[in-house]
Amino acid sequence: MKKTSTPELTVFASAYAINPFKGSEDGMGWNFVLQMARNVKVIAVTRKNNRPAIEKYQAEHPELNELYQRIEFRYYDWPKQLLFWKKGPVLSLIYYYFWQLGLALHFRSLRKQVDVVHNLNFHNDWTPSFLWMWRKPFVWGPVGHHPLIPKGFIRPFYSQRTLIMDRFLWTLKNIFWYADPFLKITRHSADHIFCMHQEAAGKLGLTEKYSILPSVASEEVEAPIPSDRFTVLSAGRFVGLKGFDITIEAFSKAFHQMNADEKAKAELVLVGSGPEKAKLQALAESLGIAAQLRIIEWIPREELKRIYQTASLFLFPSHEGAGMVVAEALSYGVPVLCWDNCGPGRFIHPQSELKVSYDPNADWRTAFAQHILRLQRDTAFYQQERSLARARFVSNILWDNRADELYSVYRKVSAVGQDDALFIPSNSVVQ
Repeated sequence: MKKTSTPELTVFASAYAINPFKGSEDGMGWNFVLQMARNVKVIAVTRKNNRPAIEKYQAEHPELNELYQRIEFRYYDWPKQLLFWKKGPVLSLIYYYFWQLGLALHFRSLRKQVDVVHNLNFHNDWTPSFLWMWRKPFVWGPVGHHPLIPKGFIRPFYSQRTLIMDRFLWTLKNIFWYADPFLKITRHSADHIFCMHQEAAGKLGLTEKYSILPSVASEEVEAPIPSDRFTVLSAGRFVGLKGFDITIEAFSKAFHQMNADEKAKAELVLVGSGPEKAKLQALAESLGIAAQLRIIEWIPREELKRIYQTASLFLFPSHEGAGMVVAEALSYGVPVLCWDNCGPGRFIHPQSELKVSYDPNADWRTAFAQHILRLQRDTAFYQQERSLARARFVSNILWDNRADELYSVYRKVSAVGQDDALFIPSNSVVQ
């Protein structure tokens, strides 16, 4: 990690999800706060249930004490008697919405102590922040969204409920984008917005005061371990959004075109768990690759690192607009094969050839299979893609680079004038 500088600014950060022992949203929240603390003093507010993990990690990692001293963690939640109903994506969204409002009101006495306010996560661009009420230089994001999954990719493999839920959530997002006055105020009031991808800027109608900053990143890792196996790896929750059915079909298509020696060395490793596990196993059985499929539901972090170190390819045809596991794969120089979409397709190197047209009507099975076989057989091409993966990580997805990107924006927006009173919006702001 880079050296820290003497802090000259204090940033108040709303960070709903922070857990240094987890990946995805929680892990990103933790790492973003650490990077912020390299250059500024941070007052970070998160949920009360994150406190044990934060304090445990701090006790186990004293080498980061210099950063811990720059971070003041505060914990906030609704009263316990109001938490029992917070179940499922919709009710959790309602809770998050009003958690943001309650936080802005509960901690308003701190506004004179801070120079910049930053609504850091849940990283979505369709629910508002309420920190604009503080009338302080305001940073929002990185924010983005999962795009609508084409119906052809949900297909008969998943239940009708998967399609209904995807369409329901997309409708809900559009209601927020076009009808929520507080989201319009958030967009209007932000002095700078970090967008995870260009599609987020488009949905928010941004033409200025924004920059592209992926929410995913990873740290420096140990060198790859040579292996004579051809290990195709993927990781994540076994749900429709992640596209593991496509992973299995693509691997199967390639596997059945391999010669005997290539087949003997090929394996598909899925790290994760979820409600679709049994269906994915049945799919592999029906396609004749059950013997080549290895599913690992839980694995210690150190062992997962070794799997990344020996992986030949990271196959990730996910429909999402992010993907923390993509950053991890790139950090090890593992080529990532994915859709040419606004998520993983934007994270890999622009010169990489490992993108498949995001079209359910195209012959995507053949396209994925051809890439897999070329990587297995063409050593020069494989090494080129490994080099591109590593280069992309160093230039765009290294956590240490985030500190300077954040600090540059904080310094810029802190030059904006500040009012002394809380802001209560008028109707004119949202018209």
